[in-house]
Amino acid sequence: MSDRYFTLLERHQKLDEALRLARRKRWVDPFEIARIKKLKLAVKSRLARLLPRKSATI
Repeated sequence: MSDRYFTLLERHQKLDEALRLARRKRWVDPFEIARIKKLKLAVKSRLARLLPRKSATI
């Protein structure tokens, strides 16, 4: 696993934890939740680009 992949994976996990904490607050901020989700999705897209693609040959 490359350093870049590992770094992005850690970032994704931290955003996941931040999302859980934001949802547990007494006063949930929908804009904060949306911002965290958007960042998390961007990191997930970067992770997907780093994975080797398997060809679907039968």
